[in-house]
Amino acid sequence: MPKELSSDTTPYSVRTHSRNEYALPLRAQESRIRGSPAHKGKLKHSIDFRAPEGTPVHAALAGKVVFVKQDSDVGGPSKRKYWYLGNRIVIEHRNEEYTAYEHLRYLGSSVREGQRVRTGQLVGYSGNTGYTYEPHLHFEVFVRPRKDKSEGSTLVPRFKNAPRQTWVRIRKAERKTDAAKVRNHKES
Repeated sequence: MPKELSSDTTPYSVRTHSRNEYALPLRAQESRIRGSPAHKGKLKHSIDFRAPEGTPVHAALAGKVVFVKQDSDVGGPSKRKYWYLGNRIVIEHRNEEYTAYEHLRYLGSSVREGQRVRTGQLVGYSGNTGYTYEPHLHFEVFVRPRKDKSEGSTLVPRFKNAPRQTWVRIRKAERKTDAAKVRNHKES
């Protein structure tokens, strides 16, 4: 791509890191990170936080709720069967960035579309809906949303005040997921 088209200010740029700094969506003691084979393509920078069902989920940054789905009460390991059944909240933030919180429990949203939220405000409760192997919170920062604003291309999030061990766990989970992808590719 020509240099003039890759500038961060052009509509053609491909950003990989968030401009905004985010708070952790779960309290630090609840933030156990795990890798996922689903995190590839547009989802490659997503993060999964292990969390028992019903764990409070908080807005990672102030913004406006633009998407809420909370009507699913099913989940499981079949991608084909459960991919679109995860309950999800999306919040729009400054700098054209969005955060998504997925796999929330049935009726697990405490916010509604159009509502403004503060950083750290309770937005819902973790669950086990959609394509999932265990209860957890799927978190992502993304740009270039689809028309319904439910998803887009993920960015590497920048967290403020995240304990060092959280960063170590995020990187370890990413390496583990990347290694599994390489193994699966070699086997196919």
